Amino acid sequence: MPFNNVFLLILTIWTIPWKIYAVWLAVKNDHKKWFVAIILLNTFGILEIFYIFKIANKSWVEVKTAFRDAWESLPTRKDKEEDKTTN
Repeated sequence: MPFNNVFLLILTIWTIPWKIYAVWLAVKNDHKKWFVAIILLNTFGILEIFYIFKIANKSWVEVKTAFRDAWESLPTRKDKEEDKTTN
């Protein structure tokens, strides 16, 4: 049973960033049908990766940069502690 939970957690961690980025690109490119398909279908990142690289024509460098920028923009523990001290 614990293996199933770990496997689901890994799949979730894998899928969420791909889904968010693909949905964002679909909205940005006004691809309404792709937006609906990506939101409704859970393909564990397969549909999302296909959309990003084949339909939106993004290169691996662009995707890597977008993921890195998103990761770096997340608030850190230090940022949260500084916010507490300033309030």
